[in-house]
Amino acid sequence: MQKKIAILVRDRQSEALRMSAGMILADDAVSVFVLDRKVEATPENAANIELLKDMDQHVYTNTPENPELELLSNAAIAELLAQHDNIIPY
Repeated sequence: MQKKIAILVRDRQSEALRMSAGMILADDAVSVFVLDRKVEATPENAANIELLKDMDQHVYTNTPENPELELLSNAAIAELLAQHDNIIPY
């Protein structure tokens, strides 16, 4: 049975995005939430975000500093998190 997994990204962005991309191999639904800061502009981060989007996974943010991600309010993020089976903070 497919699980819904939320990844909260603050610190260790590269590690969190790499791990998020790897988790889609388990055929689970992965949602990534980049919170309170801009995504570091590295080739690895860009590739992992692109892979997540290409595999129809959701990548959200609560800051307009990340125009390539779907912008949500903190209240909307809280509502979405309640729908997930597992939440992994980074």
